[in-house]
Amino acid sequence: MRVLLVGGGGREHAVGWKLAQSKTITDLIAVPGNPGFAQLGACVPGIDILDPDAIVDLALANAIDLVVIGPEAPLAAGVVDALTAAGIRAFGPTKAGAQLESSKAFAKNIMKRAGVPTATWRAFTDVDEAIAYLEEIEGPYVVKADGLAYGKGVLVTEDLIAAQGWARLCVGGEFGEAGSTVVVEQHLPGQEVSVFAICDGTRAVALEPARDYKRHRDGDRGPNTGGMGCYSPVADLPEDLVDRTIDEIFHPVLAEMHNDGIEYRGFLYAGLVLTDDGPKVLEFNCRLGDPETQVLLARLDEDLLELLASAAEGYLPDGPLIWRDTAAVDVVLTAAGYPDNPEVGRAISGVNVVRSIPNVEVFHANTRRTPEGLVTAGGRVLNIVATGDTIEAARSLAYEAASHIHFGGIHYRRDVAQS
Repeated sequence: MRVLLVGGGGREHAVGWKLAQSKTITDLIAVPGNPGFAQLGACVPGIDILDPDAIVDLALANAIDLVVIGPEAPLAAGVVDALTAAGIRAFGPTKAGAQLESSKAFAKNIMKRAGVPTATWRAFTDVDEAIAYLEEIEGPYVVKADGLAYGKGVLVTEDLIAAQGWARLCVGGEFGEAGSTVVVEQHLPGQEVSVFAICDGTRAVALEPARDYKRHRDGDRGPNTGGMGCYSPVADLPEDLVDRTIDEIFHPVLAEMHNDGIEYRGFLYAGLVLTDDGPKVLEFNCRLGDPETQVLLARLDEDLLELLASAAEGYLPDGPLIWRDTAAVDVVLTAAGYPDNPEVGRAISGVNVVRSIPNVEVFHANTRRTPEGLVTAGGRVLNIVATGDTIEAARSLAYEAASHIHFGGIHYRRDVAQS
């Protein structure tokens, strides 16, 4: 099977790494890919992945059997719709389905209709109404740009003035069209956990849970980021959490989408908060998370390509997925200045040393190959993923491996998966 993978981050490198292990794959191409993926298959730079026609043309030119979409933006741009219209099989939701992530108000309305537990909320297009509503409620305040703002459109604060200012920024154009509607919702106290599923339009098959670390510094301090680390399995969860998530969240949402004429085929992520009243949905994503992907695929004992190809056709195998009896820990190495203004162009050393360590994988997130060698090309630079018999063993190995990587301004949390 000839496969085209759309995307070029750490998530896509990990997905490509797993797809390359399939017994049915013959060719693997990525657009744009990255220097890590280049060791698995061909990379095609210079194509706008938000241009549906360009992706269709690339798939046709390479006789692609399946296109797998990694990031959210191409989904929201309608790439799957264009591929389907051209008769090319694709794994990922249509533009309508991707609204679960591209519009928080859409997702909240679907949850309300489906009876899915979530925070109370209101959406506003008039900033004065949003500001008045914030004065009526108690903090902490949660203010979100409705659309895709790539992790930068959310503020959680105890400060009313800051919350009102954030609402003004959103509606005032700080995040472009993504902020034209602003969502204000109740703060949900409790531990967070990520639960993912593969969906075929009517059914969802769960991946195992993972827990990631959003704050920049140890002890959950500093600004929110796209993710500083992750681990799986997660031991301190209710035993029935995954089953409840499938039965009470994923399946009702899929059914409600189906009633609207939307066959949701793709990954679906539920960010859950474990409140005193039970798990509640913080947000949906219409793709795998990053860095959760890296630890989950390191543990999955299935042929990922067969699963995604089947789901794209509208059917998934019965029964739960098979998982390796191991733990996985991902430590994310970031550039100086991340998340606000990451430095780029810093020389990276030690990657080949780490790649030679048993039970360790290096997934590239933002790197670039130059004549002088590998350099940093963005905020989250590399993912160091280690597996072991226990979380403690995997954690120790991940940090030992990370110590061999060097570049100017390197930063990473030292408390990922710390008990």
